[in-house]
Amino acid sequence: MSNISAKEIAACAKEASFLLAASPAEMRNAALLAAADALEGRAQEIFDANAQDMAQAQAEGLAAPSLKRLKFDAGKLRDVCAGLRDLAAMEDPVGKVQLKTELAEGMTLTRVACPMGVVGVIFESRPDALVQIAGLCIKSGNAVVLKGGREAMRSNQILFETMEAAAVKAGLPEGFMGLLTSREEVSQMLSMDEYIDLIIPRGSNAFVRYIMDNSRIPVLGHSDGVCHLYLDAGCDAQMAARIAVDAKTQYVAACNSIETLLVHKDAAQHALPAVAAALHVAGVALRADARAQTLMPGIPCQAAADEDWRAEYSDKILAVKIVDSIEEAIAHINRFGSHHTDAIVTENDAAAEKFAALVDSAGVYRNCSTRFADGYRYGFGAEVGIATGKLHARGPMGLEGLCSYKYLLSGSGDIVADFAAGKRTFTHKKLL
Repeated sequence: MSNISAKEIAACAKEASFLLAASPAEMRNAALLAAADALEGRAQEIFDANAQDMAQAQAEGLAAPSLKRLKFDAGKLRDVCAGLRDLAAMEDPVGKVQLKTELAEGMTLTRVACPMGVVGVIFESRPDALVQIAGLCIKSGNAVVLKGGREAMRSNQILFETMEAAAVKAGLPEGFMGLLTSREEVSQMLSMDEYIDLIIPRGSNAFVRYIMDNSRIPVLGHSDGVCHLYLDAGCDAQMAARIAVDAKTQYVAACNSIETLLVHKDAAQHALPAVAAALHVAGVALRADARAQTLMPGIPCQAAADEDWRAEYSDKILAVKIVDSIEEAIAHINRFGSHHTDAIVTENDAAAEKFAALVDSAGVYRNCSTRFADGYRYGFGAEVGIATGKLHARGPMGLEGLCSYKYLLSGSGDIVADFAAGKRTFTHKKLL
């Protein structure tokens, strides 16, 4: 791929996208299954490439959370291959009828789902993200141009080559997948509005904003994960502790792990000591406001600073704050959060309903861990990321988020002049 320019890669993807959009579901499913088999067949080569990436990243001082995301081991290979096979078994999103209306006698309007075309995805150090993104694009009939992090270059290259070769052998058009490898190619990618239909950047808010400000291509931002867990008055302390530990530590580098714990003043006495103790045992360092510190005797913690309420630690660090009411908790989440996923622990139905209605996030949970915010766990097969905006997709972005739609109108010599002259009238009868 090194001898092919970024523009040529994007142009090939665009040309392939038309054939891919019209490809039968059976072919795309076969490509997914072939890709899974091929990845398993090259497992040791993939692990060796990843080991080289890991060694170089460690030597260069890559942060621990990023190193964890970079690692691609047998468990991750098993998971991504299972994801590809799950995608193959799912209903085909392409051509799905969304609307059907009789406009007038003999005229039928149908709206059907169709692929976006060419999706450009810029993602962080996770090699498994490449497999998930490529798999979703294959299933949804989209061509894809991928740009991973420099730290995962060897891993991404072998995963890309393996998947592309298997998918093309299964019948998909050559060039439907492209891989960019240099930082300079990101800027080139942003100018290719004649080839790329949608860009999905995965990174910090500043990075996503840079992409939005420097491209005419529509951008769907997947950025920070500043998620909250709120313990309401009268919550079950043991349930709260169990959820808090999972939401913080199950995978600390994930964007859906919590970064702030909010505790209602009436829950602080009975719930916070138990939750803080459980978090301490799990190795979590706490940064608490003054009121919270007094309720955690024997638990080491630092005083929270203003910047802690906006921090995405991606590490075993958690900010803790006491609030006077559920309204204050909601206001804090809407102000300092990233509109990703936020949860309440409560036995009160009215409080849960208020929290769900007023928290402005893509995912709002009751009595469960924020770590469930995931395309695979939602049954979407996988995800290209989690959209924290409101257009056109929100939350874990799977197959539906990668589809647009087109209107098909069928008639028999119909002309607008007949309607304008009153010779014919519209019926607008809903058929679906």
